[in-house]
Amino acid sequence: MKTKSYKNTDLDKKWLLLDARDETLGRLSSKIASILMGKNKAQYTPHNDLGDYVVVVNAEKIRVTGNKDIQKKYYKHTGYPGGLKSSTFSEVIEKNPENVILKAVKGMLPKNKLSSSMISKLKVYEGDNHPHAGQNPIKIEL
Repeated sequence: MKTKSYKNTDLDKKWLLLDARDETLGRLSSKIASILMGKNKAQYTPHNDLGDYVVVVNAEKIRVTGNKDIQKKYYKHTGYPGGLKSSTFSEVIEKNPENVILKAVKGMLPKNKLSSSMISKLKVYEGDNHPHAGQNPIKIEL
């Protein structure tokens, strides 16, 4: 038997719409990462980017379990000595809720050269509106 290896030109990429309202952050992020990698398709090839585009709406309504809203920390460094800044989940969700989902999904993608092309297929929006109506995204339930 021969193993078939698929390329980006072999498959068409679909646009999928996910609603993050009342979804758990980790569970939603793992499903999104699986779709971006293409693991939900029978033609999955680990060395090619065959995943679909994912549009996530209502990012500000995502939830976490337990006390993670006050205990979960996000860190960034300014580049200067002593420049480590931290903020909690609730602070980040108020300022920029899109970054919460982006960081969670990016951490679940493979650490190789394909990860940048995979994360670029993820579009996250704060409210119900998104500018991708022309692509006719298919709404899926998780």
